[in-house]
Amino acid sequence: MSATNASGISFAKYRTLKSFLTLYGVMSVLILALLGILYFQYAKSLMLSSHRLAMQLESESYVPKLKKWLEDDRNLSSFPKDLAYTTALYGYDQQPIVSRLDTAAIDFKENIYLSADHVYLIIPLSPYGMGEYYLIFETQDDGLWRQQALKITLIFGAVLFLMLSGVGYLLSRLILRPMNEAIALLDDFIKDTTHELNTPVSAILTNIESLETDALSPSAQKKIKRIEIASRTISTLYDDLTYLILNHDLSVENTTLDLSRLLHERLEYFRHRIEQKKLILDLTISPDVSLTIDLTKATRVIDNLLSNAIKYNHHGGTIKITLQPQMLCVEDNGIGIPDAMIERVFERYMRADKSVGGFGIGLNIVAMIAKEYNLNITIESEEKVGTKICVTWS
Repeated sequence: MSATNASGISFAKYRTLKSFLTLYGVMSVLILALLGILYFQYAKSLMLSSHRLAMQLESESYVPKLKKWLEDDRNLSSFPKDLAYTTALYGYDQQPIVSRLDTAAIDFKENIYLSADHVYLIIPLSPYGMGEYYLIFETQDDGLWRQQALKITLIFGAVLFLMLSGVGYLLSRLILRPMNEAIALLDDFIKDTTHELNTPVSAILTNIESLETDALSPSAQKKIKRIEIASRTISTLYDDLTYLILNHDLSVENTTLDLSRLLHERLEYFRHRIEQKKLILDLTISPDVSLTIDLTKATRVIDNLLSNAIKYNHHGGTIKITLQPQMLCVEDNGIGIPDAMIERVFERYMRADKSVGGFGIGLNIVAMIAKEYNLNITIESEEKVGTKICVTWS
């Protein structure tokens, strides 16, 4: 799974907005298509009604000629012609007796209909006392009604589409408003919490580092180590929260960093946490691997990958770290990620296992930095087997 397109809270917003717009768009298209079809049928019906009236008026003068022909010789060569329409005479069996039409296939189920750009009117002659005969009038359809219907459909369709788009925009804002409000409340809470964390955590770490632990008993040393581990965990969380809230205001200084050296430094930073869970490190770190990136952001990427590998690993598990030119991979054999959640692990506030502490912002920060520096992130995970996250660059 690639996550280079992840940024901020846009994951959840994008998914919600995409679902709504897809449904709304499909419904809008269906409504516009239905209205277009209905209007087209109306225009067609109006055109046929116009032809029906004209043909019926014409038949009033033509039927007497036809009746005279039927009563006289019925000579096919003298079959009466109509100046306005092409005509045909069909028998009771609906077979042509005389026909000058362009087609012999007449649909007797319809009184008037359009077929192959021709309009056909079927007039039963029994009401005129002429037996079971059918008079057929045919005329060429000029298609002007179709062009006019298409023009009006496009104009009104465009207007309706713009109106529906405006309504969709307003509805999308209404739908996203509760999410935005909830996110704003959570961000405000994090800001307030962050301000309160910095001073006590810094004081704890400073005093621990100044202690001469060699003079303490093993039991006291163990307690001090636990305090230091907890403090460093809070300090890492504080750094993440600070970056998340202030990343737009932080000064950026991109330099060519020695990632090999930085990775060793961060491993030393997490040493007590690794020892506490008795984790085994499998390191393949090539020397002098470099990347042009801001130091703070590079630290956040490495720290979050290491922190997750520690946090979600089993007691006594293994962390495999590989650093090569253009690639950093961190792999653990911990609890893994359910398949249904792999697509969402880079969302802000998303945690694969809520029984483990944290705000669910670490991988979101990694994804944000990756997008900024065109880094590619891939994640492979299997539940109860482990997780492997790789960052590559060119």
